[in-house]
Amino acid sequence: MSNYVTRAGIEVDQALATFVETEVLAPLGRDGETFWTGFASLLGEFAPRNAALLEKREDLQAKIDAWHVERKGQPHDAEVYRAFLEEIGYLVPEPGDFTIGTQNVDPEIATMAGPQLVVPILNARFLLNAANARWGSLYDAFYGTDALEAPPARPGGYDEDRGAAVIAEAKRFMDEAVPLADGTKWADLTDVKDNGIPLADPAQCVGWNDKACLFKHNGLHIEVVFDPEHPVGKTDPANIADINLEAALTTIADCEDSVAAVDAEDKLLAYRNWLGVIRGDLSESFDKGGKTVTRELAKDCSYTAPDGGEFALPGRSLMFVRNVGHLMTNPAMRWDGKEIPEGILDAVMTSAISAQDVAGLGKYGNSRCGSIYIVKPKMHGPEECAFTNDLFDAVEDLLGLPRHTIKVGVMDEERRTSANLGACIHAVKDRIVFINTGFLDRTGDEIHTSMQAGPMMRKGEMKNSAWLKAYEARNVGIGLKHGLSGRAQIGKGMWAAPDLMGQMMIEKIGHLRAGANTAWVPSPTAATLHAIHYHREDVFEIQKGLGNVPGLGDLLTIPLAEGTNWSEDEIGEELDNNCQGLLGYVVRWIDQGVGCSKVPDINDVGLMEDRATLRISSQHIANWLLHGVISEGQVIDSLRRMAAKVDEQNADDPTYEPLLANEDGPAFSAAKDLIFKGVEQPSGYTEPLLHAWRLKKKAAA
Repeated sequence: MSNYVTRAGIEVDQALATFVETEVLAPLGRDGETFWTGFASLLGEFAPRNAALLEKREDLQAKIDAWHVERKGQPHDAEVYRAFLEEIGYLVPEPGDFTIGTQNVDPEIATMAGPQLVVPILNARFLLNAANARWGSLYDAFYGTDALEAPPARPGGYDEDRGAAVIAEAKRFMDEAVPLADGTKWADLTDVKDNGIPLADPAQCVGWNDKACLFKHNGLHIEVVFDPEHPVGKTDPANIADINLEAALTTIADCEDSVAAVDAEDKLLAYRNWLGVIRGDLSESFDKGGKTVTRELAKDCSYTAPDGGEFALPGRSLMFVRNVGHLMTNPAMRWDGKEIPEGILDAVMTSAISAQDVAGLGKYGNSRCGSIYIVKPKMHGPEECAFTNDLFDAVEDLLGLPRHTIKVGVMDEERRTSANLGACIHAVKDRIVFINTGFLDRTGDEIHTSMQAGPMMRKGEMKNSAWLKAYEARNVGIGLKHGLSGRAQIGKGMWAAPDLMGQMMIEKIGHLRAGANTAWVPSPTAATLHAIHYHREDVFEIQKGLGNVPGLGDLLTIPLAEGTNWSEDEIGEELDNNCQGLLGYVVRWIDQGVGCSKVPDINDVGLMEDRATLRISSQHIANWLLHGVISEGQVIDSLRRMAAKVDEQNADDPTYEPLLANEDGPAFSAAKDLIFKGVEQPSGYTEPLLHAWRLKKKAAA
């Protein structure tokens, strides 16, 4: 429960108010009273607009529900359906030809192509790991994963056979990315100190220091470390000790789907960690092997250029921060007798903190172009994007920042945004730096929007559905049409299986071939491996051959299971899969406040799960329940059996509270609510129920 102090009519959690005034505003030389007065004025303008946009969502959904109910039993008429969506304002006219005008964008976003990490902002250790994943050891990435086709390492210390296979594979990569002259292979190099490195293209060598040579290929750097004293280097013919790849060019510190932030205590932790990133002093100490290890942000890397000049490369990812969407409120602040919209709170707080970077107050600096990078999720259509643009204008004015200092990344994860993507980009055309696709949230909204149309196809079949293929292709095509190439990121979604790196190396290169200049990966190791793809494909060249924009027809195709007659086994399999995934995620969210973790699926394969996964599972069960494919009794039976499975999977966690022993507890109750109240949840979102049950859990602690 917050202890509030009043600032310009805003009730502010006392600890948060102190943090803002002493740690955020004071270093900027900003007057607290002026700030709070401006914040109150901003709330007066934008809180009512925020509420009106949410009302419009519900109004449109009610009209779509009614349209489907009225036509129940009739064949779906795509042309009539599209005309209806235009009539109610769900579909809006396309804007004319335009090109985005975003200025002052860092090269990691605009002109470089590489992996992107998303990390829960509440976990300082994970946040540091992700921020430091700008560089990754290729030797380590191969040694510790199944990306290397070789026998696994034998236990009991360093396996020399495995190590030899790692070195051979890494040098084969170097033959691809930085070929040597006259057909020489990197495996053949010896006596580099005396003989040098005979490059096929000497211009690829862009620098060196006392330990390493630096090369460049497809815009990304490769650092080859030479160390004759290193255990690996001293046995290597060329004394190569490691090969470091420039990997996670950008990282998103996430205040949204990967965290459980329900009150002032949680929000303050998020903002304090973000301030640590911006100031450059974030650190975390933890026990490892009986020793205390302290992790800090990595320093920049210094080199001498071929012309003798000195230069440095960033040691850290360029950082975005993902705010929450427009839906939720948070008790951290109250205004006019109500909790304020959390999206407005995030916009003001994360921007105020980031203003210290713009002012050059950080130890390292984030943006070298004076920009603040915010990802904005879960916006429904161009009107909501325009609201965000106006809100960011107001935040800039509040903080005394030049116009369009705050850049925006638009998550294309809601159906109304996908269908009107050109107009959404136009609404933020002078500050947009990012669009991307996300299968899970987008599928959750697909199901909820057409909830009343009929039973949906199974989740696995969705991946081959017409709407999904159109969605992915339209995102790239529309982005390229409006000039994002060379100015902004066009991204693709997460590889969710951190233990299946071999399969990732086969499949994820497809994102580049589809035109994405960044894509999400689940770990720093995955970022290092995924970086190989950007050496094998020149994304910006690929983009030149793309740009076709599929029509709306396929995108608006509803993924109904028409003409399907599932067996009882197929129905049970789908229900169990959904219930197990739902319970495995919810129990950690509610009981432990963990918003993202590696959750074993029904086959015991660890998958990185966040709220997007929960949205699709809960909505899919709710849809089948609504249309009689399954019964309430079947759902309860599945939940109980899958609770036993989840309890078994978490048996080694000493902090875990079993589900079966606590069916009336917050976690199992939340799981039931997400299903049985799923139809009535706004846009099928899980946040309202999760927050309510997590707050009950915290209150009882």
